[in-house]
Amino acid sequence: MTDANTPDAALTPCRKRIEELDKQLVELLNERAKVVVEIGNIKRATGTSIYAPDREQHVLSQVRNHNKGPLPNSCLEAMWRELMSGSFALERPLRVGYLGPSGSFSHLAARLKFGANVEYDDLEDIPAVFDEISRGHIDLGLVPIENSSIGGIGETLDSFLDSPVRIYAEVLINIHHNLLANCAADQIQKIYSKPEVFSQCRRWLSIQLRQAERIPAASSGRAAQRASEEPNAAAIGSTLAADIYNLHTQFSCIEDDPNNITRFFVISKEQAPATGDDKTAVMFTTEHKAGALADVLDALRKQGLDLTHIDKRPSRRVNWEYYFFVDFLGHHSDPHVAEAIQAARQHCLNLTVLGSFPRAKDVL
Repeated sequence: MTDANTPDAALTPCRKRIEELDKQLVELLNERAKVVVEIGNIKRATGTSIYAPDREQHVLSQVRNHNKGPLPNSCLEAMWRELMSGSFALERPLRVGYLGPSGSFSHLAARLKFGANVEYDDLEDIPAVFDEISRGHIDLGLVPIENSSIGGIGETLDSFLDSPVRIYAEVLINIHHNLLANCAADQIQKIYSKPEVFSQCRRWLSIQLRQAERIPAASSGRAAQRASEEPNAAAIGSTLAADIYNLHTQFSCIEDDPNNITRFFVISKEQAPATGDDKTAVMFTTEHKAGALADVLDALRKQGLDLTHIDKRPSRRVNWEYYFFVDFLGHHSDPHVAEAIQAARQHCLNLTVLGSFPRAKDVL
């Protein structure tokens, strides 16, 4: 007989209550899903986008407001992101492209943002993500724009020069680099990863694996793939890559800066509506006159716009001509933002609004 004072006897009522609550949760989630199906029918009939970043922000804000604990907001937000991912599948399968192959940090960011229930396309390079959006082969793309350690991602900035796509949302991901291998650390002869990743792990590598050859790869996913196929090889990549390519995580979090964050853009052919807490990104090249850049920035300053990022890239058309990329707080439809952009145009050879999008509030 079971003693009434044993742990199992004490846990039985609690477990029974959890089973009852689980049943209620499943019933409620399916009731919610029925409403999602209705929404999907309306969206298809009206040609409305399946993914709406303003609605996503509102839903997650409501979840945080309703939360009285003890579960932390981060836990509930992760659940709701996966719930919204399932909702996309019910409304219409959402297709998202990223810099592949599978297991890259872009893949990890896409999974964290959109969950496991959308269709993913791993593409060869960042320009291919822009191209597939332009052709209408995918609904959304996810591309890295800047890293807190190394700054702007040139390949993404350059892709905006020749593409009509727009920025639809932003995502902040806390990037942790891991040494992945199927051999012992003292047997590693070569390490694959992106050059930027090597620079972010320089101090750890110089201490722990100074003798190993560092071989650049197109992406961290490709690096993991190669390490899984070769003896005495390792890769620096994500835990997702370790799972996909059956590699062991020999060392975790080997980045020099533990607060290493990468900002990604969600790109689309559509424009995001205003939420009241937005950013706007513009791309411009200035007139060839003294103080032209200062004049553009002064036009933004006069309207009180808070700049959150500025970068430059060669135009690739004329030597010593540069394109500048700037983003700032506000939506392009806000009167003071529209006025600032109009004033800035007067000092530019050309100026393109790349998009307005909800400001990311949390790091995933």
